[in-house]
Amino acid sequence: MSAQVIPIAEVNRALVIKLRHHGDVLLATPVFSALKHAAPQCETDALIYDETAAMLEGHPAIVQIHSVRREWKQLGVLARMQQELQLFTALRARRYDLIIHLTDSWRGAWLARSLHPRFSTAGFSPLRPPNTLWKAAFTHLAPTPPFGNRHTVESHLDVLRVLGVQPPMDMRKLVFHPGDAAQVSVREMLAPYAVPADQLIHIHPTSRWMFKAWTVAGYAELISSLTELGYRPVITTGPAPREMEMAKEIIGRCRFAPIDLSGQLTLKQLGAVIATARLSVCVDSVPMHLAAALGTPVVALFGPSNEQEWGPWQVPQRVLVSEHACRPCRLDGCGGGKVSECLTVLRPETVLAAIDSLLAETA
Repeated sequence: MSAQVIPIAEVNRALVIKLRHHGDVLLATPVFSALKHAAPQCETDALIYDETAAMLEGHPAIVQIHSVRREWKQLGVLARMQQELQLFTALRARRYDLIIHLTDSWRGAWLARSLHPRFSTAGFSPLRPPNTLWKAAFTHLAPTPPFGNRHTVESHLDVLRVLGVQPPMDMRKLVFHPGDAAQVSVREMLAPYAVPADQLIHIHPTSRWMFKAWTVAGYAELISSLTELGYRPVITTGPAPREMEMAKEIIGRCRFAPIDLSGQLTLKQLGAVIATARLSVCVDSVPMHLAAALGTPVVALFGPSNEQEWGPWQVPQRVLVSEHACRPCRLDGCGGGKVSECLTVLRPETVLAAIDSLLAETA
């Protein structure tokens, strides 16, 4: 047996830590599936930020979801210590055999030491190469590939591979469950429009980071063209005022108004809309990953971020990029100016052609 391999059949409880944003948490879901496949006896918990819980609720391989609230930072010292102690006590009571840490946060490294698991592993480090304190926190460290050389899902799964667990292909799928309540509510929202399932095209024009967004004019022309072709676009956004304002501007410039659900949906409801649609048009954002998890074909517009690292995972797709030699730069717009020229140069007819091609492929 390799010195790296652990006796996975002896692991009865595991904790997977992913303290990041919604899309990052969704991209970690195959880790739970693959671990359960390798160790059916294992109870696996998650530690995440509380606002991302919807991404994991309903995952069949997760027993408990523990959460950190970002608002704790705003509390007084004693109140925050009380919250942290309650979380630590709950985690310690689970007596984990294995801790898997999927980010470069020092909280995970501290827990890997303080909870005294038999085994602990991490795939990322805040430093390259990792310093002595980081390495001392873990029994195993998966190598971190250079940016862009590996999809994030595979990088997550590397923390299992370094333990001797080789995830089969059918365990690498993203997992998301909208839930019955969300599906019922979305059917009620869409019922007045009486849209046949093969005509509904989902469009989510925004991102938490607006430098990843395309143009108002581009979306307006795309929505109008799709409507003229007999499709019924439905537009969604997050509840942030700047996202809803962009949707309002887009709709105001459309020759034919789309179904407007911008700012009205929970994450579960957004997933239900995407699952209902024939195709989804997104930028590099949570809805793109939801489409991948739900098996909805997706046309994704990529600008400064890397499609090799973050692109739609295991779903019929078209990824559109410009020919700018500087991309993917990972900057917040050209020169840090919040506008990404590699996105703004994409033409509506290019996006429409990608949609037409993907619809024909998946008919």
